[in-house]
Amino acid sequence: MVIETENITKYYGQKLGCKDISISVRKGEIFGFLGPNGAGKSTFIKIMTGLLFATSGTATILGKPLNDISVRKRIGFLPENFKYGEWMTGEDLLSFHASLYKLDKKNVKDRMKEVLSLVKLTGHEKYKLGTYSKGMQQRLGLASALLPDPDLLFLDEPTSALDPIGRKEVRDIMTDLKSRGKTILLNSHLLSEVEMVCDSVVIINKGTVVVQGDMQELLKGEEVLHIHAEDLSNEVIEMLKKIDSKMVSENGRISLKINSREDVHNAASIIINGRGKLYGLKTQGTNLESKFISLIEGGDGK
Repeated sequence: MVIETENITKYYGQKLGCKDISISVRKGEIFGFLGPNGAGKSTFIKIMTGLLFATSGTATILGKPLNDISVRKRIGFLPENFKYGEWMTGEDLLSFHASLYKLDKKNVKDRMKEVLSLVKLTGHEKYKLGTYSKGMQQRLGLASALLPDPDLLFLDEPTSALDPIGRKEVRDIMTDLKSRGKTILLNSHLLSEVEMVCDSVVIINKGTVVVQGDMQELLKGEEVLHIHAEDLSNEVIEMLKKIDSKMVSENGRISLKINSREDVHNAASIIINGRGKLYGLKTQGTNLESKFISLIEGGDGK
């Protein structure tokens, strides 16, 4: 495991930051770390990156004990809402981070060119950060995190200031890094983005874990079939109710729960064989946003 934690807990005096966080992150996966504001996400990430010390609990990162300084050369970190001096140029910022990582001076310029190209900022490195848009600043922050070619990358809201095209570019960067065996721990409020790229996910609330697991397993559940059809006889309606006794039918629109793809075929056959007019079928499964809301607001959150 790239990250293995057991009961990581942090108190700020009497105030709880996070409690008993136990997760396992596999090599080469994108791991979503989610929760509402104030849930303890940033506290946990700061502990993992050595910016805070845990009150209790143990962890290993890249096979080394938590806070082993040698590991930090293999970690990249993009914090949320980072700020740098507006008087600095993009090149200044990358050079500064390269010195913090103690990168080989002979290769620094080539590596800077590589990460600038990766985040689509080539040609902007001579400009001052005060002239950068929020999206450009976000991409430059990502470039800084990528400088050491890290094995493990912590991304805290990496697409928050980006437009749809910029978000897609960051998704492409993450999937490319994953294909090269890199591991990413991603914190984002854009749950549709998380659902598209993450292999596994943990959701925390009020400092503790609510649920964790593989993304596909987490979202597995009943699907809803939406039907647009007209001229349905009472006999057809009754047959459809055998698929879902609680189906909803109103003005030619029917919604019913299905347990398999075979139910879609059966519903269509019932309507067509019953001489109804079938205009449309659409299935809708559980998405991450609805799952997140049900866990946090539905009483499962702690």
